[in-house]
Amino acid sequence: MDDILPLGNIPCLLQRYASGELKPSQVVRAVHAQILNDDDHIWIHKLSLESLLRYAHAVEAKAMAALPLYGIPFAIKDNIDLAGVPTTVACPAFSYTPECSATVVQKLIEAGAIPIGKTNLDQFASGLNGTRSPYGACRNAFNPEYISGGSSSGSAVAVAKGLVSFSLGTDTAGSGRVPAAFNNLVGYKPTPGWLSTHGIVPACRSLDCVAILTFTAADAVRISAVAAGYDAKDIYSRERKICGNDFGVAQHFRFGIPYNHQLQFFGNNESERLFWASVTQLQALGGEAVEIDFDPFLETARLLYEGPWVAERYAAMQAFFEENGDQIISPVREIIAGAAQYSAADAYTGLYRLRQLKRQADRIWNNVDCLLTPTTGTIYTIQAMQQDPVGLNANLGYYTNFMNLLKYVAVAVPAGFQSDGLPFGITLAAPSHQDHALLHLAGRIQQAYALPLGATDAISTIDTAQLDNYVPPETLKPDFVRLAVCGAHLSGLPLNSQLTARQGKLLTCTRTSPDYKLYALRGGPPYRPGLVHVKEDEQGFAIEVEVWEISMREFGSFVAGIPKPLGIGTISLASGEEVLGFLCEDYAVENAIDISKIGAWRKHLEQLNR
Repeated sequence: MDDILPLGNIPCLLQRYASGELKPSQVVRAVHAQILNDDDHIWIHKLSLESLLRYAHAVEAKAMAALPLYGIPFAIKDNIDLAGVPTTVACPAFSYTPECSATVVQKLIEAGAIPIGKTNLDQFASGLNGTRSPYGACRNAFNPEYISGGSSSGSAVAVAKGLVSFSLGTDTAGSGRVPAAFNNLVGYKPTPGWLSTHGIVPACRSLDCVAILTFTAADAVRISAVAAGYDAKDIYSRERKICGNDFGVAQHFRFGIPYNHQLQFFGNNESERLFWASVTQLQALGGEAVEIDFDPFLETARLLYEGPWVAERYAAMQAFFEENGDQIISPVREIIAGAAQYSAADAYTGLYRLRQLKRQADRIWNNVDCLLTPTTGTIYTIQAMQQDPVGLNANLGYYTNFMNLLKYVAVAVPAGFQSDGLPFGITLAAPSHQDHALLHLAGRIQQAYALPLGATDAISTIDTAQLDNYVPPETLKPDFVRLAVCGAHLSGLPLNSQLTARQGKLLTCTRTSPDYKLYALRGGPPYRPGLVHVKEDEQGFAIEVEVWEISMREFGSFVAGIPKPLGIGTISLASGEEVLGFLCEDYAVENAIDISKIGAWRKHLEQLNR
């Protein structure tokens, strides 16, 4: 077990599966043994070893190429349904056992991911601190005297400790981003509606989002590629749109920061120091800092708990509250009871004011690509939070509560450590449908910081050229195809002009799924590689590729010039996406040089030229 746990990021585990070093059944055995002792109050329900092995054996019966999340363990916040397992929302009296899993959970399982259990949370997802649960206050992964953040508390700590490779939370007011920041993780809150909330107990149904908590931004991209998509069962589900401005990979971009007097660190000088260091870091990546008026965002944030949206929390559980209000813990009970003071007229007045504030807030996008803030201004001990549960919780939401009211996308990113060893995080925000640009920028930030993964000893060594820059299939232009190239057609190599002359556009640099081999073929110049899909019983590798977009009109003439033994076939990428690409006939590699372990044609050429 010692050489299995803690788990690392998703590509590392997939590579260990591909090499034959591990099997999913070995991983779930190790995880199950580790979580039997739960001093940190991470779990509400742990799946039995028998159940875990059923999932693992079902995965092992299939080819890795067919499952983009082959054998990847994940945790589920206990307000999200998993078929046959109780959903409690951290309130035993509310508990029910669903027959079907939430849409997002079902998609992940179908992609090969293995659910480990249901995690602790602030009751009814009402809180940002992780202490409001009858199952115990979830403890920070770095210092058990400090809060884990919430409400997706157990989901964050399970990842940070390496018990799972990713987790699902929810994020209505910061419930995914805050615990991510407090546990040195990426917390991705997508554009509202991108991930279905069908099968999730609502907090504020019109604002709720599924959150993805991961070690890296690249992992968040990979998970969203599987989990996102329109769902007719969710009345707030939205089609993803094409956004041409990918500032995340641009050499120059503009990011907004609040005026200095609007920044709040609540007396924490360490957070202030680390925030300004992150501003410098973004500038080093090509960002231009632009001061913006943060007041519209702050007033929007106040609407969530000081306005009629509290009534939506009451509407989500009205019948249960009226019959079982005494089963709800304080201060959650008092928060929900506060809905009684609001009328229908108040709700409309609030909606009108929100409309005005959104128009003011949206003006900043005329001058900046994204917004940068601390995720929170400070962090508190569990004891301090329990002594002032409402006031300190409000401080935690200073930079988070406005996001979903304004329909923005946000990503929390690790950004260093305080001198006492506690993590600090920043948040990037942008308008709806800028998810991938934001995640790309988050990946660059992680590369620059090179911090440990969660609370494990593994160091984040992220190569931005290998980020799984997944572009949703619906963004493909009509009459265009995607083409993966791995050799002489790569950017800057001899045959790349065959793509650029046809107005081909480079979409991303990524890798294949880990079931290919790469060979240096005989002959040349130009020297060519041969990419071959391995058989099920063979060891495969993830091979570096570029994905290009080319029109169907030009594609025909391009294919006509491809000599034997190369041809065009379907290639699986690390993200799970399938594209067209160069493949080689098996006979041609019999006398070729196997360069699979190198993993990239460019690296092979570099070795030849030394």
